[in-house]
Amino acid sequence: MTKNNQPPPSATAKRILLVDDHPMLRQGIQQYLQQEQDLVICGQAGSAAEALTMLAQLKPDLLIVDIGLPGRDGLELIKDIRALDAACAILVFSMFDEELYAERVLRAGAQGYLMKHESPLKLVQAIHRVLHGEMVTGPGVIQRALRRTAEGRDEKPASPISLLTDRELEIFRLIGAGHPREDIARRLNLSVKTFEAHRANIRQKLQLRSAAELLIHATQFLHECNH
Repeated sequence: MTKNNQPPPSATAKRILLVDDHPMLRQGIQQYLQQEQDLVICGQAGSAAEALTMLAQLKPDLLIVDIGLPGRDGLELIKDIRALDAACAILVFSMFDEELYAERVLRAGAQGYLMKHESPLKLVQAIHRVLHGEMVTGPGVIQRALRRTAEGRDEKPASPISLLTDRELEIFRLIGAGHPREDIARRLNLSVKTFEAHRANIRQKLQLRSAAELLIHATQFLHECNH
């Protein structure tokens, strides 16, 4: 037996890399998954850069990825992973609303999206389903995709924020987190001029009149995601 009287993982256990910037959450997931003999946590990363390094070193079968990572966010990380490893499964485990992010992460190359308010049992079920080649999302995401396919057109977005591109949404989130212009540009490897162009596009799509109004809107968005 392993410590805490947990049975050791089997020799064929699937290897999981946890990617989240909250160590307590990573530790909690690891402790819970120790009960599953067919799953083993092979590593933990707190950023996209760490995850990419560990991906090459550890060769996991599955990555559990958060969206709100420091530096490059989880959505960009998924695209990077797909460019490096076409076989590795990816499950996003995030506090952000699936209506806004689920289809984006699936398009980027993930196999599933689960929100953090779900139970540990639901997480284990989602892990097994993704590892067996299934797509995991809420029923609303699937219904919207099927409706668009059947009608041959995009339905009206539930929120203007849905109109933002992946990069614009990333910038919007960082603005809401209180990061200054120069810091966001540096984090995303953008010139300040390019950042300003993105910010102008965000304001236009959200019909906001000023940078101050944008900051209020972005801060409220992030606050709602955290509660």
